[in-house]
Amino acid sequence: MNHFEYRKGELFAEEVPVRKLAEEYGTPLYVYSASTIRRHFKAFDSAFDGLAHMTCFSVKANSNIGVLRLMAEMGGGVDIVSGGELYRALKAGVPGEKIVYSGVGKKAHEIREALEADILMFNVESMPELERINDIALRMGKVARVSFRINPDVDPKTHPYISTGMKKNKFGLDIEHSRIAYALAQELPGIEPIGIDCHIGSQLTTIEPFLEALQKILKFYKELQAMGMDIRYLDLGGGLGITYDQEEPPHPEVFGKALSDAIKDLPLTLILEPGRVIAGNMGILVTEAQYLKSTPSKNFVIVDAAMNDLVRPALYQSFHGIGEVVQHGRAPQMYDVVGPICESSDFLARDRELPEIRQGELLAVFSAGAYGFTMASNYNSRPRTAELIVDGDKVTVARRRETYEDLVALEL
Repeated sequence: MNHFEYRKGELFAEEVPVRKLAEEYGTPLYVYSASTIRRHFKAFDSAFDGLAHMTCFSVKANSNIGVLRLMAEMGGGVDIVSGGELYRALKAGVPGEKIVYSGVGKKAHEIREALEADILMFNVESMPELERINDIALRMGKVARVSFRINPDVDPKTHPYISTGMKKNKFGLDIEHSRIAYALAQELPGIEPIGIDCHIGSQLTTIEPFLEALQKILKFYKELQAMGMDIRYLDLGGGLGITYDQEEPPHPEVFGKALSDAIKDLPLTLILEPGRVIAGNMGILVTEAQYLKSTPSKNFVIVDAAMNDLVRPALYQSFHGIGEVVQHGRAPQMYDVVGPICESSDFLARDRELPEIRQGELLAVFSAGAYGFTMASNYNSRPRTAELIVDGDKVTVARRRETYEDLVALEL
């Protein structure tokens, strides 16, 4: 459930008409619902109430400091993949002990920054990374807490670009190399191995791949116990999907019960890294129709939002629901909803049935709260859109709209 709803034919974000937001702040425009963030975080986190656990929101899904602060206020941690995400998390008030650092390409300065912040642990993805972390920790007079990301070779049945737990993916270590890595970690003076990590993909709509991966990880956990390892954390990553179109992903309660049944008797703290399932439906992208164009084969709505604002349709051929901000009750037509960028891949929807759209009218692109603004760019020298957080009838500019001056501010 989210807090975007139609009232007498007009779309509201909580208590505020979306039309008024567009009039005041312009378009394209990201609008987030604070009540939806809180509701989704609580629904996910409470699904694991019977277990020792930590919900670490995946910052890559939505890195706005205002969004991160809302979850930090609810006791949430974060999963990060860069020094910039670490900086954002700390600015948002997330304590170091609730930060987990994933990612395959950690640079030396990023490792130093994470050690200075005393994060909970690094999810290590290769042997060279382990050696680098050890060397830096020793130079800093610290001991780095680590887990290793295990690649269990499980097919998550999702888009290949967001599948991360198969042999052919760049992420993690297979079981055989993980044994070597943990054995080395036991010997390195700058390393304390405390966890096991696994993340198999994103936008999963069934729990079976999670459970298949979990069984492999728990079998390996027993091996580590036999090696004398004090493994205290089991990080199962994120990846639970949402409904964009016709998907029927499991409710977090179902996910939570399945995991609880599997690990309830083990002395492990479960770490979860949800992103999309919390943030996806808490945001919309508002855009204005600039032109209507018809050809012998297509009707186009040319809007002012583009693939630089929301790249998922172009990159993944993803579906996002689109609706009128103010409903007019006109007969439906088939449209391609496209942006102004000079690429044929610049579209938000293809062959979509929508009520007849007219120039100057507003459309809302739904389920845009995750992997929306975080993947935005300045392609075609387009300033990035503003981000708003609506909380009841209160509107906060969480990020102002970029200007032309911003576009060239770093150029000499």
